[in-house]
Order: sequence, then structure tokens, then C-alpha cells
Amino acid sequence: MTLYMPLFRSCFTSRSLTQLHAHLVVTGLHTDPLASTKLLESYAQMGSLPSSRLVFETHPSPDSFMFGVLIKCYLWHQLFHQVVSLYHHHIQKGSHLTQNCTFLFPSVLKAISGVGDLFMGRKVHGRIVRSGFGTDHVIGTSLFNMYGELSCLNDARKVFDEMHVRDLVSWSSVIACYVENGRPQEGLEMLHGMVSEGIELDSVTMLSVAEACGKVGCLKLAKSVHGYGIRKEMVGDASLRNSLMVMYSQCSYLCGAKGVFEGVGDRSTSCWTSMISSCNQNGCFEEAIDAFRKMQESGVEVNEVTMISVLSCCARLGWLKEGMSVHSFILRREMNGADLDIGPALMDFYAAFWKISSCEKLLHLIGNSSLISWNTLISIYAQEGLNKEAMVLFARMIEKGLMPDPFSLASSTSASADAGSILFGQQIHGHVMKRGFRDEFVQNSLMDMYSKCGFVDFAYAIFDKIREKNIVTWNCMISGFSQNGISVEALKLFDEMYFNCIDINEVTFLSAIQACSNSGYLEKGKWIHHKLIVSGMQRDLYIDTALVDMYAKSGDLLTAKGVFDNMAEKSVVSWSTMISAYGIHGQLTSATTLFTKMVDSHIKPNEITFLNILSACRHAGSVEEGKFYLKLMKDYGIVPNAEHFASIVDLLSRSGDINGAYEIIKSTCVPVDASIWGALLNGCRIHGRMDLINNIQKELREIRTDDTGHYTLLSNIYAEGGNWYESRKVRSRMEGLGLKKVPGFSSIEIDKKIYRFGAGDTSSEWQMKEIYMFLENFQSLAQEQGCDVECHGTMFGTSGFFEDYRPRNLQRETRKFHFEQINPILE
Repeated sequence: MTLYMPLFRSCFTSRSLTQLHAHLVVTGLHTDPLASTKLLESYAQMGSLPSSRLVFETHPSPDSFMFGVLIKCYLWHQLFHQVVSLYHHHIQKGSHLTQNCTFLFPSVLKAISGVGDLFMGRKVHGRIVRSGFGTDHVIGTSLFNMYGELSCLNDARKVFDEMHVRDLVSWSSVIACYVENGRPQEGLEMLHGMVSEGIELDSVTMLSVAEACGKVGCLKLAKSVHGYGIRKEMVGDASLRNSLMVMYSQCSYLCGAKGVFEGVGDRSTSCWTSMISSCNQNGCFEEAIDAFRKMQESGVEVNEVTMISVLSCCARLGWLKEGMSVHSFILRREMNGADLDIGPALMDFYAAFWKISSCEKLLHLIGNSSLISWNTLISIYAQEGLNKEAMVLFARMIEKGLMPDPFSLASSTSASADAGSILFGQQIHGHVMKRGFRDEFVQNSLMDMYSKCGFVDFAYAIFDKIREKNIVTWNCMISGFSQNGISVEALKLFDEMYFNCIDINEVTFLSAIQACSNSGYLEKGKWIHHKLIVSGMQRDLYIDTALVDMYAKSGDLLTAKGVFDNMAEKSVVSWSTMISAYGIHGQLTSATTLFTKMVDSHIKPNEITFLNILSACRHAGSVEEGKFYLKLMKDYGIVPNAEHFASIVDLLSRSGDINGAYEIIKSTCVPVDASIWGALLNGCRIHGRMDLINNIQKELREIRTDDTGHYTLLSNIYAEGGNWYESRKVRSRMEGLGLKKVPGFSSIEIDKKIYRFGAGDTSSEWQMKEIYMFLENFQSLAQEQGCDVECHGTMFGTSGFFEDYRPRNLQRETRKFHFEQINPILE
């Protein structure tokens, strides 16, 4: 049979291979396992896998080696599902081909990694242990590679620790496993263990080490790695040189990358590409374009990766014309965008100039062959707020038979969250569970989706099941609780992170500060502010603005002003937040003065700025000031929206100018929503203008809103006017829509703890008794201050009493009572 081996090597076409196959059949040699194995391998190399499968299935007695080769043939063509299916089929049959076959397991494990089926991976792991191959170091290396690629690093580490023999390949693989999963620091710790065991690094290990240094961003360590490579005479390796250039680039040390580049005599395509990519990553876009020109002048061929960096530079520089010329260059060179990501790069380029239609045309031209292209367009849609289009495209991708990867799932989940489409998000969640995905990127996206859609319990269920929680996972859950007003749980998680010494970053502090702001928890906010300072973490614009908001909403205006005044940099959001702080504390003069100072500082006010200044006018009851700022919006090219009109209508209505408020509603071009009509209704109720309410009944019936406060207000107005029929009708309409009024509640901070109570709440009678005792003594306390006031204990039994006000502090001994109605009396 060995005489036929050269004949196999000389078969360059399917016709010549078929002729050789026919000859083997005629001579009867096709029954030889070696001949059949070589046949199926040759067919696979020519792309004819069905022929390979037919050779295997028609053989009278295939052995385990032949089966292993067939599995490898499918693996070469990245047909991972077929590999797993074929293996599973023979396992169910109890075939002898899957027994005592050590070389079979690495291929099967690699296919399972490609499929992303963790459950199947664990089953195969169990079979390996039962078969007695658990100590085989080759299979062990394949096992932790599988767990690493499925992001199960604890399982991967356990397999590695249990290996009796750990050679250079094993150590290199485990280092690469940590680096590729975004944990380069632990990869470098494994490097230390490798060196401690006296194992010398080779050029392959150095590639992972250089990547880890780049991701950590430690320049000192990067230089040490470079020095080690020079001492061991490894820098002659072209791949390592390129990795060193990328490493220096990621450490923001472009000079180091240039030094490596200039030390290369014969510069290859990959060398030039690494230099161009390094310039691009460090913001030196014109230098990158210049390097591209020199590369062409030197006669070195460009490749797809080179063109991706050049397109990125054109997009960053805003060079549409030049970028389109690069596109033409790509077409002239007949580069295949479907194979090496040029298609997605072109999509990113055109998306930077808002040419979404060009992106869609590119996807149509590329067709179904590139999952990355589909992912890119889904991501572009999601980033540009085209959430419905992103979801439709994801569904189309599934219909085309493309299996979504973690990137597809995360982008689509983000789109469904922003669109508020819980059903679509749940379908994605079901797909993730069926495929056994444990990717942290996907899990965090699902948590974010459920939080944004208001299903925080579902988000927490996902959070609770994640065994290895990284800082992004913690931040996502804290932010989810905070955004949904569940501040107590958000702060509990923050405390758990802090007291268990889990890494905390700026995002963690920001979410915790926002939770304190939502709950009015001043003492806790001060504690977090203190921990932020002693941590030595650099405060940024977002954290400082959040601190201003937290102190203002918690009643400490003086500290809020102090934080604002000490900010090194102030954005329009910072100015708007401080204007809002003055507004909710009734200090209109300070708010308008700050607005003028903001304009003088050449900061252009935006919609939120004007909304806050109008709100300040509304709280102070200053009609003329409110009208002035509403007209001023036109000078800054800002068109008032429904919120601005709701604020000015509320201001006029409360002041008694009901007719003026109604005229504004009739003259506005903005669609009049429930908030605007609600502001007018509240004014009519205060000033007894039932005549106007009767005139606008048709408009009121046409309002569609899920705000229970609107229906409750309208029902109460009809009831107060004696029109019980209309009152019950409004209530029935609210119930028919499935809406239920959320009971009003108030909060009190006592001895550094927040207490909440609502209308008719008797769950904490001892607290209520203390509050009522305080209120009974309040009249004499006010009279001592020279005020004539009458207190009514029934104020605590009125649902929604505090809904239109922001809390402020009234301090008596160690207690703080947040009553907006009380403070003006003392002032």
C-alpha cells in the first residue's frame, strides 16, 4: 500500500483522485484502512466532504483512526456542528470507534468550543475522566482550551491545576487563555509561575506575554519583555516583532513601536501594517496615511488588514472623498471583503458619515458569508438609535441560517432594551439559554435589557446565577437597581463590593451616588463621597456632576455649591444641574444669576438647561421670568418641546392665569400630551375653573397615557364638582387600561437611616407616634421663631402630598425631616 502514497500526493484534481479511487476498488485495496483513510483525507482537502463521508460509511470495518481523521476533516472546514453531531451519533450507537481513542477527543473538544455548547463540553469531559484519559496532558491542554474559549476560566484553571505533566505547550496555552478572556493580569501571574518552575519561554509564549503587557498598559513591564526577547535572540521572529509594535502602541508609547519598526531591514506586509495600525490607535492618523503611502512606494503589497486601518484613519479625519478613493482601490485590487473583515470596516467608514444606505448595500453585496458584516450593521443600527431596524436585521440573520455569536446577541439585546421591547429581549434570552451561552458580555447585556424594561427581578436572577462576577457585572446590576428607583438594593450591592474588597471603579461610585440622589440618603452619600476621596481615584466630570445633584436633592445646597465651584471642568450638564439645584430650593435669583454666568462662560444652554430654569420659575411662581426664558429659547435655536410647555402652562395655571395657559396650548405646534393638559387641569382645580374643564372635555377624552396621576387628578376634579358619573367613568377607563395608582409615600432620614411611609401606612406605629408628637409641638416651635402657623396631623394621610416638591432638610437634634411645605415658614 505504501507504493500508492506518492500517487495520492500527485492527485491535484478531483478527476485524478476519482481515477485512483476507482483503481483501488478494482484491485480490492480500498478495503485497506490505510488506503481508505488517505482517500477520505484527500477528498476533504479538495473540498468534497460528502465523498469523504461516503468512503468512511462504505468501508466494511472502519477503525478508530479512520474515524478520527474524518472528524478532523470536518474540523478543518470549521463544520463544528457536524463534528459534534457525528461524535454524538456514534456515542449513542455505542460504537467501538469512540472508545480508547485519545487523538479523537482534542478534535471534538475544539468543535465544541466552536459551537459554544458548554453542556456538551462537560459531558465529554466526564467521558474523558471515565475512560481514564484525565491524566493525558494533550487532552488536558485541549480541555482547558475549550473551557477558556467558553469563558469558564475557573473550570479551565481547575483542569490545569490537576494536570500531572505541565509542559511548555500547557503553560503557553493557559497564559493565552487568560489573555484572550480579558484577564491579562492573571495571565502574567501564570507567567511568573511558569518561570518559577524553570520552563523557558519560546517565541509563541512571548506572543501572548506581549499581548498581555499591551492590555495591561504597563510600559515598564513592556520594556522588560522586549529586553528579554533581545537577550534570548527572539526578536528576529517576524510575528514577535509585530506583536512588540502593537504592545508599545497599546501602552501609548508610539516611539517604542517606531523603534522596533525602524530596526527591521526587510519590512514585510505585516510589519508595515502593524506600524500603520499603531499610528491609528494612538491618534496619529495623518502619520498612518503617510506610512501607507511609503508602503506603496516601497513596492510592498498591501492586504485587507492594512486597508482596515487606512479606512479607520479616513473616518477619524473626516475624509469622505479620500475614503471613497480607498474603497475604489480595494475594488481594483479585488480584495475579498467577505473573508477578512473589509466589509465591516467599509460599513463603519460610511456609518461615520451617516451613509446608512451604503452600509445596507454593502451587506447585500457581501451576502450571507460574513457573520461579522451582519454584526457590524446590527451594531451601527443600535448605536444610531435605529433599534427596530437592528431587531429586524437580527431576525433576518437567523432566517438566513447564520448562528449569532456573543457580539450579535449583545448588540440585539441592547437594541431591544433601548426600544423597550421586552418580548424580543426574552426571545434572545431563550436562545442564549438553549445554546448554553455563558459569555459575560451577553449576560451583562441581558441584565441591562431587563433593567431598562423595568423587570429588575429578572435582571437580578441572571446576576445571582453568574459565578464569576466581574466589575462590569456588578456595575450593571447596581445601575439597574438605581435606574428603577430601588436605591436600597443598589446601595446594599455597593456595600457588598466595598466590604468584600471587590474592585470598584468610577462607574461603581457614579451608580452609588445616583442611588443616594434618588433616595435622598444624605449621610450615605457623604460616606461614599469620603470613600471616593480616600481611594485616590481621579474624579471626573460625571462623578462631580452626580455629587452636585445628590447633595442638592438631599437638601445640602451649600455642599452642592462647594462641589460645583471646585470642579476643574464644567459641561453644560454640570451647569444645568446646579441651576436645577437652586430651582428646587426656591432660589430663583441664584438660578438666573448662574444662567447668566454660564452664558458669559461661552457655554451654550440646551433643552435641559431651559427646562431647569423654567422649573425654577415655576417653583418661585415668577410668571414674567418664565415667559422671558421661554422666548429666550428661540435666540439659541432651541424649539420648546412638550416638557417646556407643560412647565410654563403649570406656572401660569398656578398663578391664576388659566386663560393665558389655555391660549398657549391652543397656539403651540407641539402635540399636546397628558403632561400639558394635566398642568392646566391642576390650575383649574386650584382656581375652581370647572367651566374651562367642561369646554375641553373632548380633548381630555382623546388623551392616551399610562400616567395614573393624570386619570386620578381628572377623576378627583369631577368628584369635587359633583359629577360622579364622569368621575367613575375616568376610574373605569384607567382600570380598563390595566393601570393602578401607585400610592404616594414620603421618606425620613433618622440616625443615618432612611424610613419610608405612605398613605394609611401603619406598619411602623412607633415611628408615626414620634412624627405626630413632633407635629403637635411644631406650632409652638414656629411661634418661637416669630411665625403664625397652624399644623394639621392629617397632612401625613394625604396620598401624593409631597409629589410636586423636592425634599429639603429641617434639622432638630439628630433627625432630618424632608418637608418642602415646612421650610418656607422657617425662612
